[in-house]
Formats: sequence, C-alpha cells, structure tokens
Amino acid sequence: MVESGFRSSFMREAAARGFIFQCTDAQALDALMERESISAYIGFDPTADSLHVGGLIQIMMLRLLQKHGHRPIALVGGGTARIGDPSFREEARGLMTEDIIQTNLAGIEGCLRQFLSFGTGPSDAMLVNNADWLDKLAYIDLLRDVGVHFSINRMLAFDSVKNRLEREQGLTFLEFNYSILQSYDFRELSRKYGLVLQLGGSDQWGNIISGVELVRRTDQKTVMGLTTPLLTTASGAKMGKTASGAVWLSPKRLPVFDYWQFWRNTEDADVGRFLRLFTDLPLEECARLESLPGADINEAKKVLATEATALCHGREAALAAAEAARQTFEEGRVTAADLPVHEVSQPELAAGIPVFRLLVEAGLAKTNGEARRLVRGGGARLNNAVIADENRLIVEHDSVDGAIRLSAGKKHHVLVRVGS
Repeated sequence: MVESGFRSSFMREAAARGFIFQCTDAQALDALMERESISAYIGFDPTADSLHVGGLIQIMMLRLLQKHGHRPIALVGGGTARIGDPSFREEARGLMTEDIIQTNLAGIEGCLRQFLSFGTGPSDAMLVNNADWLDKLAYIDLLRDVGVHFSINRMLAFDSVKNRLEREQGLTFLEFNYSILQSYDFRELSRKYGLVLQLGGSDQWGNIISGVELVRRTDQKTVMGLTTPLLTTASGAKMGKTASGAVWLSPKRLPVFDYWQFWRNTEDADVGRFLRLFTDLPLEECARLESLPGADINEAKKVLATEATALCHGREAALAAAEAARQTFEEGRVTAADLPVHEVSQPELAAGIPVFRLLVEAGLAKTNGEARRLVRGGGARLNNAVIADENRLIVEHDSVDGAIRLSAGKKHHVLVRVGS
C-alpha cells in the first residue's frame, strides 16, 4: 500500500518503504502523527530465546517510529506465553515452564536492544511485560469486564481460528482466550501510557481489531491498528527461513558471518525491497542499488548484507563478516576468523573422523546419506579441494594454520578446530 498523500513524516516513509499493509484509519492516524508524537506498541511472544528475521519487519517498524520522534513500546508476552498465539499455527504449542519463559524474555530483550534506544526520554523505547498485569487478573472479573464485549461468532470468523477448525485440528479453550488477553493488553497500555496505536503483522489483524473495539466500548476512546505485510521471498519462500532453519538475530543462535551471508544470498528480485525494509539507507540510495545492472547487483547484495548486519550486530562485526566473506569467496583463504566454527576433540581428530560424519556434525548436511550424496556429486570440499572419497578420514595433518575448512557447495563453509 503506497499512499502519496500522507503528510506526517512517519507515514510517508513507512509507505514508501513498504511497511504498511492495513490500517484501521490511515488518514486519521496520519493527521494525528502530523500534530503530535504518539506511542505505539508491538507484542513479541517469548517462544524462543531469540527473535528471528521473520519478525524483523516489526522491529524495523518500531525503529522507524523512533526515528520520527514517536515512542515505541515493545511488549514481551510473559503472561500470554502461558497460552500461546494460535495465529496460523496448525497445532497447539507445548506449554512452557516459568524458567524457560524467563530465559526467553531475557534473550528477546537483548535482541530488541540491538535495534532500539531505550531510556526515559519522550521518544525512547519502553519494554513492558504483560505478566505485570495479566498475572493479577481474577477470572470472573475478566469475564464480566472484558469477555462480555467479545462475540463468539466474530472470533470464529478470524482466519487464525477458521484455518485450524477447517483442518479439524481443533483449538483449545486456552488458545481461544489469546485474543481476549491481547485486547486487554491494548487497553492496559492505552490507560497507563496514553498509547493510541498497535502494530503487528497482517496475521494479527483480527486480534488488533478486537483490541480497538474493546477500548472503544469500555473507555469511549479511539485507538488504531496498523499491520505490515507478511513477507515471502520472490520465489515464494517464507521470509527468515532457510534449509537449515530460522535466521536468528542473536549471535548465540547464529554466527554473525551466517547472518551476513543470509542477506548476501538474497534473490535479485528482492534486493530493492529488502534494502528499503531492513536497512536505514536513504530511499534514493536503495533505488540506485536496486537499479544496478547485471552482475553489479551482487555489489548491492553486499551492501544489503553489511547494512542489515550492522543494525543487528554492530558496524564492526558487520565489516568483519564482510571481510571474512571476501577472503573466503574471492581469495580462497582458509583462516577467515568469522566463519562458523565446529569444535572436535584432539583424540577424535587424531583417530580420524569420516568426512561424511563430520559434514553432518558441522551442520553442512542433515543426514549421513545427504553427506555421502554431497561428496559423490562433487559438492564437498576440504580446504578448497574437492573431496572424492565419501569415507575419507579427516585427520590432524589436514589442518592449515590451526583450522580445517569444510565446504558444502560454494556458499556454506565451516572451520573445524580442536576444542579446549
């Protein structure tokens, strides 16, 4: 949705960069943001100890809010995590223990602090946990105060509910309450912080509308909702997913080099869109890079990778990853320090490790059979040399400058080192 008539700086840039999918009242929101600074929030459920690229568009939306002088509020769902959001899931999530929830909350906070500036100023980001109010709720009071404003007929019409029921996979009463609690969050933040806007992915539209309606009915106040598009790549793949799994934002989950490489491997048709959504580069520069001809588009991909990585991991780490990639792919050097590392024991390496097994253990193949096929097809390399024998033993004298480089194809590399 591109709207040339917006007057507020945030709405103009959000539209131009491709962030806006739906809005309850785009013109009213635009007028409000032109007059004054507002507070807006997005919720993040602690289903893991890191966020991943699939939710990065939401974080970048909060970052854009802050850039234009508005206050972003990041809500972590310490309370709703005990239920789980059923949106577009085929089955119920397993319930998490309190210890797991707390570990995940800390990890998510770390990810958010990489992108947002937190503090006490008018446009500084805030971090809130809905357990602070949901844990205190009395069930009967919730039913009388909030439940009375929810129509079962309308909730059954939500896509997230309909899809589960149509597949005959069922929806627990626990999950069915998620929309009510998310709406309660919206009202609580509206009352405590004067918040007027909830942001989210397009899969959250039904939940957001429910919150808008609850605030209108109980507080006679107008609040609004705005969603971002759910992203897929040009080839139709889900954004943030690769053959080896999710692209995590935490370096504890994914090495910085692999994060850089994910963006470097962007499809040609996605380069301009991803530059606009996932970097702070001016729109004019995004357009220039997008229009580079032929093989020069690879230079644009390197800029995308470095700029996206700098936002997540810092400029120094991004430049180190870019240099490691240059050394690896352009010079063929083995000792690129920022490549992912797989450690083995000295006795194990002294005895010799079958290359097919090491390929699996290093994450370059999923199964022994896949590793053997990789070798037979000429796709496995040891220190840049093609491996001809799938049963070859990797031993100590294969080490060069203290490391052994294993490769699967041209783009996936791991350094194997002896661990302490």
